[in-house]
This record gives sequence, C-alpha cells and structure tokens, in this order.
Amino acid sequence: MKIYSFPPISDKHTKILILGTMPGKKSLKLNQYYGHGGNSFWKLMFAIFEESFSIDYNKRKNILLKNNIALWDVLKACEREGSSDNAILKEESNDFKTFFENHPEIKKIAFNGQNAEEYFNVYSNHKPDVEFISLPSTSPANTWKTFDEKLNEWKTIIKI
Repeated sequence: MKIYSFPPISDKHTKILILGTMPGKKSLKLNQYYGHGGNSFWKLMFAIFEESFSIDYNKRKNILLKNNIALWDVLKACEREGSSDNAILKEESNDFKTFFENHPEIKKIAFNGQNAEEYFNVYSNHKPDVEFISLPSTSPANTWKTFDEKLNEWKTIIKI
C-alpha cells in the first residue's frame, strides 16, 4: 500500500532540521509526527527544552518552532506494510533542494536514526554545507539505549 509523509513543520527561522524516515502506521492514522505513544521523540524534545510535557499536538509543534527546529521526513512516499523502515519499498524522496533554498539559515541536520541518514545520503542530491549528526532512533523498537542515554545524545541538537 502506498503511503505519504507529512509536510514539514518549519518556518523562516529554522536553524536545525530533524529528519526521520517515514511516519509509522499510528502517526499516519493520527496525522501527527511521532504519534505512537511509545515513541520517545516528543518526550525528548520537552525534556531538552525543560518544558512540561504535553500531548497537545499544537504545543508539540510550537516547542520545535520556538527553538528554530524544523521536522520532516526524508521520504515523501513509499510502499510499506506495517511501520518498520525495513519494510519500505518503492520509496520517493522529498524535495530537499527547494526546502534548503527556502530555509537558508539551517546550520545542522539531525537524523532520527541511521535509516533516515542512509536514505538521505542515497536520495538527496542537494546537501548543504552544514553539520550532520546521526542520533539514536526514538522508535519504540529501539531498545538498545535507555531514555536517559538517548536524551544525552539528543541534547546535542541544540548546540550549533
């Protein structure tokens, strides 16, 4: 079944771009980035910026924008059964050339997991001269690191 990603959460002040691979089933159903309750992405963002955690999606998006962070996925569309990146077939990349033209202040790109970085390296013909950082996946399937270990690594996104 063909599935499609979401538009980016971004504005003209974006300095950091966080890239995932493709929304999972639960996220697609809710029409929200990282909508699965077991995904630690939003908990990490609220912890990093020392804000009270909220399930309100508008507050979640605002915490990113307030801190000059954009959120997007590397893939625009693909075929996939389930939510695993390993099941992705017939993938199509998002248009990074236009995105970077519209967001010239980006200084850092952070990948939410190695798969996002690998797809970006394969499909993006336009790589700006910025810092790249690969971070541990926030997926509930990533049980190799504790929340605190992930938090320590993810804190590096705010250092430009």
